[in-house]
Amino acid sequence: MEPQEIREGYLVKKGTLLNSWSAVWVVLSEDGVDFYKKKTDRSPKGMIPLKGATLSSPCQDFVKRMLVFKITTEKKQDHFFQASYVEERELWVKDIKRAITCIQGGKKFARKSTRRSIRLPETVNLAALYTEMKNQDEGVKELKLEQENRVFNHCFTGATVIDWLISKEKARNRPEALMLATGLMNEGFLQPAGDLSKEGAESGEQAAFLDETKALYYFADSGFFCEGYSSDEDVLLKEEFRGNIIKQGCLVKQGHRRKNWKVRKFILRDDPAYIHYYDPAKADDPLGSIHLRGAVVTAVDYVPDAKKKDIDGNLFEIITADETHYFLQAATDQERKEWIKAIQMVSKSGK
Repeated sequence: MEPQEIREGYLVKKGTLLNSWSAVWVVLSEDGVDFYKKKTDRSPKGMIPLKGATLSSPCQDFVKRMLVFKITTEKKQDHFFQASYVEERELWVKDIKRAITCIQGGKKFARKSTRRSIRLPETVNLAALYTEMKNQDEGVKELKLEQENRVFNHCFTGATVIDWLISKEKARNRPEALMLATGLMNEGFLQPAGDLSKEGAESGEQAAFLDETKALYYFADSGFFCEGYSSDEDVLLKEEFRGNIIKQGCLVKQGHRRKNWKVRKFILRDDPAYIHYYDPAKADDPLGSIHLRGAVVTAVDYVPDAKKKDIDGNLFEIITADETHYFLQAATDQERKEWIKAIQMVSKSGK
């Protein structure tokens, strides 16, 4: 019998020979991980056997890369993958760990609905705690803070995090709250924003979270950005990033000039209504943005100037208010429906 396919989607993978990262289509089955250069390829670019393998998450081998996990094979070969956002990494890690456990026990793969994420201490689920912290009404408030002639957007202080953990009865005292906050940072949920917090994170083998009002942090998948004192025009440009993140993930996008198709990471924000797209292999500024106020988005069966071998299925089109056309492809029909629904909502409600 063919191995059961458990999960598939786009991830960014580090090359095994060159120190380069690129987006690949990844398929997890019961006994291994296959990765393809493109989703439409019939033969995988590589295969990673899971028998005797171990998984490390978070993997902090790369200072400038967040949301990385590592699969080490029985022959001690390391394979590094990077997810687009925290929840995506958690899903991949959970299923890969489960697949490895099933192989070791000689059992058929089956998901555990009650399986918890990493715990520190035993009764705490860090992924669930992170979700509570991000709650817009009851969570840690994201602020615009100024420090040393720089403006930090969508961030908060270390002392604020400790205060919140105690006020919500997640910890009994500041030392216990500090241990939780350090765990959240070591897991990649919280990131250091300013020089002081970065020094603490790099102070030893185990990153140290600082319970200080001058130590700044931000949520890993928030709209954080830092800027120097700038002109009104620059501030207006940064307005695009102030909305709440509604949806994010990888899609395939058609280029406007060369009409070629490439995997891009998309982040959809609600107010103002923008969707930004990035090179998923880099942590740079966005490659572009689409203003969605008044835009129309619909599913399409084909793209007029696209070759079938380049792209096929799960296509949709965004037409902006100034009649610019963007063609995108989702991995599945369900994912296409979710993106269309989210974009339609933002285009009507966002400014």
